[in-house]
This record gives sequence, C-alpha cells and structure tokens, in this order.
Amino acid sequence: MSPAPNHADNNNDAKKVKLDTKNPGAPSRVIHIRNIPNEVTEAEIVHLGIPFGKVTNVLVLKGKNQAFLEMSDEVSATTMVNYFTNCTAQLRGRAVYVQFSNHKELKTDQTHSNAQNPSAQAALQAAQALVNQTDTQGGPNTVLRVIVEHMIYPVTLDVLYQIFSRVGKVLKIVTFTKNNTFQALIQYPDVVTAQAAKMTLDGQNIYNACCTLRIEYSKLSNLNVKYNNDKSRDYTNPNLPTGDPALDSALAIGGMPFTGMPLAGVTPTAAALGAAGIRLPGQPSPNCVLLVSNLNEEMVTPDALFTLFGVYGDVQRVKILFNKKDNALVQMSEPHQTQLAISHLDKMKTWGKQIRVTLSKHQTVQLPKEGQPDAGLTKDYSNSPLHRFKKPGSKNYQNIYPPSATLHLSNIPPTVDEEQIKDAFAHAGANVKAFKFFPKDRKMALIQLGSVEEAIAALIKMHNFQLSDSSHLRVSFSKSTI
Repeated sequence: MSPAPNHADNNNDAKKVKLDTKNPGAPSRVIHIRNIPNEVTEAEIVHLGIPFGKVTNVLVLKGKNQAFLEMSDEVSATTMVNYFTNCTAQLRGRAVYVQFSNHKELKTDQTHSNAQNPSAQAALQAAQALVNQTDTQGGPNTVLRVIVEHMIYPVTLDVLYQIFSRVGKVLKIVTFTKNNTFQALIQYPDVVTAQAAKMTLDGQNIYNACCTLRIEYSKLSNLNVKYNNDKSRDYTNPNLPTGDPALDSALAIGGMPFTGMPLAGVTPTAAALGAAGIRLPGQPSPNCVLLVSNLNEEMVTPDALFTLFGVYGDVQRVKILFNKKDNALVQMSEPHQTQLAISHLDKMKTWGKQIRVTLSKHQTVQLPKEGQPDAGLTKDYSNSPLHRFKKPGSKNYQNIYPPSATLHLSNIPPTVDEEQIKDAFAHAGANVKAFKFFPKDRKMALIQLGSVEEAIAALIKMHNFQLSDSSHLRVSFSKSTI
C-alpha cells in the first residue's frame, strides 16, 4: 500500500480533474462523490459502484473529502446516480452525496495515475474479479432466492418485505419451506436493484446471531403469484384473492385488498428496522431503551422490572424516574428485544394498572454520578447471572410467549413436591387453580393462576425463588393450559 497522498498532491489531483460543479446534472460516466470521511479507501468507493456495472477508474481526494468514480458506460452511471438520489449513500456511517461529474472520463497525469497507486489498482482488480465471478454463476437476475438459516425467531413475508424494500422496490414475494428451511423468492423490477440487494444483505443476520440471510440468484426470471396472503404477495396487483374463501368474501364485501397478516410477537416494521447488523442507507440507529409508564408507584422496583422485562430479553439497566415514580427506563441488550417487550407487555395490567411500554428517546440509561442522590432507583444489571439469552441460540429464544395465566416452572429439585410449590406461590399472594408436573421431566411443571395479572405478579416474585440450598426456581409464561 502506498502512503496516503499529502494535501499538495490532493490539490494537484483536483486540478487534473478540474473540480467544478457548475452543471452536475448532465449525465456522464464519471460520478462525483462528496463528503467522504478522511479514512475511506479506494476499495470502499469502488464498492459503491459495483452493483450498478463495471467500474473502470477511481480517484480519491482525501484532503478534499471527495472522490471520482468512472463507470464503463453512461447507463450504469445514470442508474447509480438515480438510485442514490432516492436512497442516501453512506460510507463509514456518514452520508455522502452522489452526482454526475462534468468530466466525460477520469484522466490523471503520470504522477497521479492509478498505475502509481497500488490501492486503487487492487480495488479495480477486485471489482473486475467480482463481476467475472457473477458472470460464471449464470449472471444476475431480477429474482433472488433467499434462505434463512438458524431461524430461532419467526421470519415472515412481511419482515422480508420490510428488509428488502430498503434496497429498492419489491414487486413480488413467494415464501415456502424446503428441507426444513424457510426460503423465499423475491422479485425486483431490474437486475441492478436485485444485485444491490444481494451484495448488501447476503450473509447479514435479521436478528442478533441468528436468522442469517443466504442470497443467490434464482433460475426464474419472473414469479407467477396466484394469491395475496401470508405466504405469497404480488405488490403490483393488490386485488388478487387470498385463497381463503371466507376471507375473500369478507374482503369483497368491504372492497378492501389483502394487506397482510400481523406478525405475532414482533411488528414487521420494527422487526426489519431493528434487524441486527442490517444498517441500510437512511436507516436510523436502533434504540435499546424502553419507556415504561403508568406503573404502580407502591409496587414497582428496579428488580421487579428487571424480572418482568427479562422474560423478553437481557435487561442491562433500569431507572425509575426520581420525580415521576410511575415512569421507568428499561435498557435491553438488543433492539429486537425491545420490540418483543413492547408487543407483549404494552397495555398489560400489572399491579392493578395498565402499563404503557414504548421506545424511549434516550439511547442509554445513565447511571447516577458518584455522590448523587438516587435512593436505589437506578440499577445496573449488565453482569447479572439471571440473563436468559446470554448464549447465542439459547433454547429460551424458542419459548417466548405473551403473559398468560399459566406459568412454566423449571429447575425444580427432586426433594420439592407439589404442595411445597403451591404453598410458596400462595404465600406470594397467588391464587393457584391447578398444578401439573411434566410426566417425563419432574424438574418442570405448569402452574395455573386466577388471571394473567396474578401470573405477572407471581412471575415477578417467584422467578429465582430459592427452593433448596442449591436450586432456584425459573419461571416463564406458558403457551399451554392445564
């Protein structure tokens, strides 16, 4: 690698390409990119252009935070400029501006030619190799085949639509399961957008450490969608039937097209925008802090909120507001955990009041400064041994359910019987309706209480309850009833 050119060299380079912006709108195969971060490499600039066609030259003016990219033809350059007019380009987290240059080709003299710049040469050679590789794979296509690996959380058609729409307009989606793997075919209007989606999203995780996208070009060039439902959708034809006669007749009476099924547990937009690792241009950084309001001041404690919200994610910090004790901030470890908590706990009756759970404007929960009065209202749980989701791929991910009157109990020692457990719950104020050990595993049981509100209060009190010298009870909500 050659050292970064000094400012004098940059100024000379600038003269070679005559940095003028009198008429940046006239099409040219040379593209002018402004506001680039100082440390950006030639490879990163070239990477911006690869999805749109062959890149033939690159020049980075580091001292001026600008770069020039030469495409093989005007059509590729026009597609790139049009794309980034509607969708902000980003390099290292900074928005950059893409427009046509006044120059029809990128020329530099001997001193500053890319023959003398190994990093630019390497970037261009890598780009060419990538184009050749795609050609040998049968060439890009408007239809992508998407496989979701390690699918711990449910992924639906709506989630895929939200994610793939961030790259460009999605025309059609068909989802199916093959070899026990969730897959989808996604059609874009043109090859360039499909190529950009493949390059941007292949290998990314929808959620942290799971639900990995594997993307390849499909052999199909067009999808034939017969029904608009939760398995397939033609966004160009909203009036297709759903395939369900009852639903079709109801929609016909209402004159409404099918717009999609709600995703249980996670709203599609939130699922897509909170997607870990997938940061597309213009996408806001995710927030892990929840605002919980309308709490019962007499009952709420940081530990109680840690336990309740810990059912849906690993709580890092809790702060009950000093001047407004019916409000609290709860910081989760991952953005998708905030969405799970909102969808399951918002408007739930807890300690006699319907609590509200929304995203906070705060990015983190601040700990009180030393000597600042806090009265124990702020607690840090980042090193808590009680986090349920520390291990990637933990089985707990598969057992996340909304609050229910039936609780799932685990880690019960063999020395503890049904009466002891029921007594412990009754002592905690719960009205026990039914109890049942798991026939094949006596370490686990179900306990049914009088109401969902009672079950929430019991879970808060009884999770981590000491049953014996070495055993602490684990409590979560169950999907089953006794």
